[in-house]
Amino acid sequence: MKPLAVIALGGNALLRSSQKGTYKEQFENIEHTCEQLYSLLEAGWDIIIGHGNGPQVGNAMLQQEAGARTFGLQAMPMDFCGAETQGSIAYLIESAMDRVLTRHGVERRILSLVTRVEVDPSDPMFNHPTKPVGPYYTAEEAARLSAETGAIYREDPKGNGWRKVVPSPRPLRIANIDLIGRLAREGNILITVGGGGIPVVRDDEGWHGVEAVIDKDLASALCAIQTGADAFYILTDVPKVYINFRKPDERALDTITVAEAKEYLNQGQFGEGSMAPKVAAGVTFVTRTGKECIITEAGQLGNPACGTRIIP
Repeated sequence: MKPLAVIALGGNALLRSSQKGTYKEQFENIEHTCEQLYSLLEAGWDIIIGHGNGPQVGNAMLQQEAGARTFGLQAMPMDFCGAETQGSIAYLIESAMDRVLTRHGVERRILSLVTRVEVDPSDPMFNHPTKPVGPYYTAEEAARLSAETGAIYREDPKGNGWRKVVPSPRPLRIANIDLIGRLAREGNILITVGGGGIPVVRDDEGWHGVEAVIDKDLASALCAIQTGADAFYILTDVPKVYINFRKPDERALDTITVAEAKEYLNQGQFGEGSMAPKVAAGVTFVTRTGKECIITEAGQLGNPACGTRIIP
């Protein structure tokens, strides 16, 4: 049986900060990323792909708000926007991966699953929104939008501007996870838990969505745990994780233990809106499985010593 890797694609896999987010831009970006993922397939791995949707779901919510304000259309809730972008982004990844496989003369089925993920309705994060979605704004624009809509905006730790933040409850259970694991082990490429999955809670009438966005790295970590994956890759826009980032004494981390990662998290070494969720997701996977998590950029995947590795 081939080893199985779960790969969480960062938002930069689809949309660069300097881009407008056109279809052409996003497709070219994801095709480039899928070409880099091919090195894992070539090395004999089966793969499951998770992905972010922060810019896209935020833009979808803006479209809903504009339609309601301008044309009187009924605005759809956040879980609907999450499902919408989960499907559209999966379509881009599936199409791009198909092009990559065709170029390499490889036949492999690619399956995209719109995925619900259960959360706890009493999760304290519902009262403490932290997850950034949508485009960046200036401080003045964010203040105006906050006054108009009541939404909360926070400054990006990388200095890109201000973004809307929404609740990000912890994922508890992924719908159909047993089927996801089986299909992946059969050699299919699975695209699932997009944007962290559609957040749902269960009551006497069944499942229903809630206004939140699940962190895609935590959801992908849960997917890796529950499918028995042999490795968990978190792809971002830097080759390694740094401490003292952008300071004179910054240092790239090659291999760190779970204990060291927790200490760096406690020190506040990683930005809450950027690297901290990735390191926390890696710690969750390694703690639960005893296997390693690799945080790196997609272009490093062909390097056996790539990225920052979190080990037990």
